[in-house]
Amino acid sequence: MNLDFARILPDIPFILSGVPQTLLFTFSSVFFGLLLGMLLSLFKISGIKPLYWFAVAYTSVFRGTPLLLQLSLVYFATPQLTGYDISALQAGVLTFSLNSAAYMSETIRAGIQAVDKGQTEAALTLGVPYPQLMWDIVLPQALKNILPALVNETISLLKDSSLVSTIGVVEILRSAQIVGANKYIYFEPLIIAGLIYYILVMGLTYTASILEKRLRRSE
Repeated sequence: MNLDFARILPDIPFILSGVPQTLLFTFSSVFFGLLLGMLLSLFKISGIKPLYWFAVAYTSVFRGTPLLLQLSLVYFATPQLTGYDISALQAGVLTFSLNSAAYMSETIRAGIQAVDKGQTEAALTLGVPYPQLMWDIVLPQALKNILPALVNETISLLKDSSLVSTIGVVEILRSAQIVGANKYIYFEPLIIAGLIYYILVMGLTYTASILEKRLRRSE
Protein backbone atom coordinates (compact mmCIF):
# COMPACT_ATOMS: atom_id res chain seq x y z
CA MET A 1 0.00 0.00 0.00
CA ASN A 2 1.49 3.28 -1.17
CA LEU A 3 0.03 5.73 1.34
CA ASP A 4 1.60 9.03 2.28
CA PHE A 5 -0.54 11.23 4.51
CA ALA A 6 2.45 13.47 5.16
CA ARG A 7 2.14 14.85 1.63
CA ILE A 8 -1.28 16.33 2.30
CA LEU A 9 -0.66 17.65 5.82
CA PRO A 10 -0.04 21.20 4.51
CA ASP A 11 -3.35 20.99 2.60
CA ILE A 12 -5.55 19.97 5.54
CA PRO A 13 -6.38 23.63 6.37
CA PHE A 14 -7.61 24.03 2.78
CA ILE A 15 -9.87 20.98 3.15
CA LEU A 16 -11.12 22.35 6.48
CA SER A 17 -11.92 25.66 4.77
CA GLY A 18 -14.83 23.83 3.16
CA VAL A 19 -16.48 23.23 6.55
CA PRO A 20 -18.10 26.70 6.90
CA GLN A 21 -19.52 26.40 3.39
CA THR A 22 -20.91 22.94 4.18
CA LEU A 23 -22.50 24.10 7.44
CA LEU A 24 -23.92 27.26 5.84
CA PHE A 25 -25.44 25.19 3.09
CA THR A 26 -26.82 22.54 5.46
CA PHE A 27 -28.42 24.82 8.04
CA SER A 28 -29.81 27.22 5.41
CA SER A 29 -31.44 24.26 3.66
CA VAL A 30 -32.83 22.92 6.95
CA PHE A 31 -34.25 26.33 7.91
CA PHE A 32 -36.04 27.01 4.63
CA GLY A 33 -37.02 23.36 4.23
CA LEU A 34 -38.60 23.37 7.69
CA LEU A 35 -40.61 26.52 6.95
CA LEU A 36 -41.88 25.20 3.63
CA GLY A 37 -42.45 21.76 5.16
CA MET A 38 -44.68 23.29 7.85
CA LEU A 39 -46.69 25.09 5.19
CA LEU A 40 -47.12 21.92 3.14
CA SER A 41 -48.12 19.92 6.22
CA LEU A 42 -50.82 22.50 7.00
CA PHE A 43 -52.05 22.21 3.41
CA LYS A 44 -52.34 18.44 3.85
CA ILE A 45 -54.50 18.71 6.95
CA SER A 46 -56.45 21.81 5.92
CA GLY A 47 -59.33 19.96 4.29
CA ILE A 48 -59.15 22.39 1.34
CA LYS A 49 -58.91 20.10 -1.69
CA PRO A 50 -56.77 22.31 -4.02
CA LEU A 51 -54.20 22.90 -1.26
CA TYR A 52 -54.25 19.23 -0.28
CA TRP A 53 -53.70 17.99 -3.82
CA PHE A 54 -50.96 20.59 -4.42
CA ALA A 55 -49.09 19.41 -1.32
CA VAL A 56 -49.53 15.75 -2.27
CA ALA A 57 -48.32 16.36 -5.84
CA TYR A 58 -45.36 18.42 -4.60
CA THR A 59 -44.30 15.68 -2.20
CA SER A 60 -44.72 13.01 -4.85
CA VAL A 61 -42.54 14.83 -7.40
CA PHE A 62 -39.68 15.68 -5.05
CA ARG A 63 -39.66 12.27 -3.36
CA GLY A 64 -39.98 10.43 -6.65
CA THR A 65 -37.08 11.99 -8.59
CA PRO A 66 -33.32 11.85 -7.89
CA LEU A 67 -31.89 14.69 -5.84
CA LEU A 68 -28.95 15.08 -8.22
CA LEU A 69 -31.40 15.52 -11.13
CA GLN A 70 -33.26 18.22 -9.21
CA LEU A 71 -29.98 19.99 -8.44
CA SER A 72 -28.90 19.88 -12.08
CA LEU A 73 -32.27 21.20 -13.27
CA VAL A 74 -32.22 24.15 -10.87
CA TYR A 75 -28.60 25.08 -11.59
CA PHE A 76 -28.56 24.65 -15.36
CA ALA A 77 -32.18 25.38 -16.28
CA THR A 78 -32.74 28.51 -14.17
CA PRO A 79 -30.54 30.76 -16.37
CA GLN A 80 -32.15 29.31 -19.50
CA LEU A 81 -35.74 29.74 -18.31
CA THR A 82 -35.51 32.98 -16.32
CA GLY A 83 -32.32 34.69 -17.44
CA TYR A 84 -31.11 34.82 -13.84
CA ASP A 85 -27.52 33.66 -13.39
CA ILE A 86 -28.03 31.63 -10.24
CA SER A 87 -24.92 30.86 -8.20
CA ALA A 88 -23.96 27.30 -7.32
CA LEU A 89 -24.59 27.90 -3.60
CA GLN A 90 -28.00 29.45 -4.27
CA ALA A 91 -28.94 26.53 -6.52
CA GLY A 92 -27.84 24.07 -3.85
CA VAL A 93 -29.74 25.74 -1.03
CA LEU A 94 -32.88 26.14 -3.17
CA THR A 95 -32.83 22.54 -4.37
CA PHE A 96 -32.13 20.99 -1.00
CA SER A 97 -34.72 23.21 0.72
CA LEU A 98 -37.40 22.19 -1.78
CA ASN A 99 -36.43 18.52 -1.51
CA SER A 100 -36.19 18.55 2.27
CA ALA A 101 -39.58 20.24 2.56
CA ALA A 102 -41.21 17.27 0.85
CA TYR A 103 -39.86 14.85 3.48
CA MET A 104 -40.34 17.21 6.42
CA SER A 105 -43.95 17.89 5.48
CA GLU A 106 -44.85 14.23 6.02
CA THR A 107 -42.97 14.14 9.32
CA ILE A 108 -44.56 17.36 10.58
CA ARG A 109 -48.02 16.23 9.46
CA ALA A 110 -47.63 13.05 11.48
CA GLY A 111 -46.42 15.08 14.47
CA ILE A 112 -49.40 17.43 14.27
CA GLN A 113 -51.88 14.57 14.04
CA ALA A 114 -50.22 12.90 17.04
CA VAL A 115 -51.06 15.87 19.31
CA ASP A 116 -54.05 15.15 21.55
CA LYS A 117 -57.17 16.34 19.71
CA GLY A 118 -58.74 17.26 23.03
CA GLN A 119 -56.37 20.24 23.29
CA THR A 120 -57.46 21.50 19.88
CA GLU A 121 -61.13 21.10 20.71
CA ALA A 122 -60.70 22.83 24.06
CA ALA A 123 -58.84 25.76 22.51
CA LEU A 124 -61.45 26.21 19.78
CA THR A 125 -64.20 26.07 22.41
CA LEU A 126 -62.46 28.90 24.28
CA GLY A 127 -62.44 30.95 21.10
CA VAL A 128 -58.72 30.69 20.27
CA PRO A 129 -58.24 31.58 16.57
CA TYR A 130 -57.08 28.65 14.43
CA PRO A 131 -53.74 30.27 13.35
CA GLN A 132 -52.88 31.04 16.98
CA LEU A 133 -53.95 27.53 17.99
CA MET A 134 -51.56 26.00 15.48
CA TRP A 135 -48.66 28.35 16.24
CA ASP A 136 -48.86 28.44 20.06
CA ILE A 137 -50.26 25.02 20.98
CA VAL A 138 -50.05 22.38 18.26
CA LEU A 139 -46.81 23.10 16.36
CA PRO A 140 -44.56 23.39 19.47
CA GLN A 141 -45.73 20.00 20.70
CA ALA A 142 -45.49 18.46 17.23
CA LEU A 143 -41.92 19.72 16.73
CA LYS A 144 -40.92 18.35 20.12
CA ASN A 145 -42.33 14.94 19.20
CA ILE A 146 -40.61 14.79 15.82
CA LEU A 147 -37.24 16.19 16.91
CA PRO A 148 -35.38 12.88 16.28
CA ALA A 149 -36.80 12.72 12.74
CA LEU A 150 -35.79 16.32 12.08
CA VAL A 151 -32.28 15.59 13.33
CA ASN A 152 -32.07 12.62 10.97
CA GLU A 153 -33.13 14.85 8.09
CA THR A 154 -30.46 17.40 9.04
CA ILE A 155 -27.81 14.67 9.13
CA SER A 156 -28.94 13.45 5.72
CA LEU A 157 -28.65 16.99 4.35
CA LEU A 158 -25.19 17.35 5.85
CA LYS A 159 -23.99 14.19 4.14
CA ASP A 160 -25.83 14.89 0.89
CA SER A 161 -24.24 18.34 0.78
CA SER A 162 -21.33 16.64 -0.96
CA LEU A 163 -23.54 16.56 -4.08
CA VAL A 164 -23.15 20.32 -4.55
CA SER A 165 -19.51 19.66 -5.43
CA THR A 166 -20.85 18.50 -8.81
CA ILE A 167 -21.85 22.08 -9.66
CA GLY A 168 -18.67 23.67 -8.36
CA VAL A 169 -19.35 24.58 -4.72
CA VAL A 170 -16.03 24.30 -2.88
CA GLU A 171 -17.21 22.46 0.21
CA ILE A 172 -15.42 19.62 2.03
CA LEU A 173 -15.53 17.01 -0.74
CA ARG A 174 -14.66 19.46 -3.49
CA SER A 175 -11.73 20.77 -1.45
CA ALA A 176 -10.44 17.22 -1.01
CA GLN A 177 -10.79 16.58 -4.74
CA ILE A 178 -8.80 19.74 -5.52
CA VAL A 179 -6.03 18.60 -3.18
CA GLY A 180 -6.04 15.17 -4.81
CA ALA A 181 -5.77 16.68 -8.29
CA ASN A 182 -2.90 18.92 -7.23
CA LYS A 183 -0.94 16.18 -5.45
CA TYR A 184 -1.93 13.30 -7.77
CA ILE A 185 -3.15 11.26 -4.79
CA TYR A 186 -6.83 10.85 -3.93
CA PHE A 187 -7.15 8.25 -1.20
CA GLU A 188 -5.55 10.33 1.57
CA PRO A 189 -7.50 13.61 1.03
CA LEU A 190 -10.77 11.72 0.59
CA ILE A 191 -10.17 9.85 3.85
CA ILE A 192 -9.56 13.20 5.58
CA ALA A 193 -12.80 14.53 4.07
CA GLY A 194 -14.68 11.46 5.29
CA LEU A 195 -13.28 11.94 8.78
CA ILE A 196 -14.42 15.58 8.81
CA TYR A 197 -17.94 14.59 7.74
CA TYR A 198 -18.02 11.92 10.43
CA ILE A 199 -16.95 14.38 13.16
CA LEU A 200 -19.59 16.88 12.04
CA VAL A 201 -22.33 14.22 12.04
CA MET A 202 -21.31 12.94 15.47
CA GLY A 203 -21.23 16.49 16.84
CA LEU A 204 -24.70 17.16 15.47
CA THR A 205 -26.00 13.88 16.88
CA TYR A 206 -24.55 14.63 20.33
CA THR A 207 -26.00 18.16 20.36
CA ALA A 208 -29.41 16.82 19.36
CA SER A 209 -29.35 14.19 22.11
CA ILE A 210 -28.63 16.89 24.72
CA LEU A 211 -31.48 19.02 23.38
CA GLU A 212 -33.85 16.06 23.41
CA LYS A 213 -33.00 15.27 27.05
CA ARG A 214 -33.62 18.88 28.07
CA LEU A 215 -36.96 18.91 26.30
CA ARG A 216 -37.98 15.73 28.09
CA ARG A 217 -37.03 17.20 31.48
CA SER A 218 -39.08 20.31 30.72
CA GLU A 219 -42.26 18.28 30.19
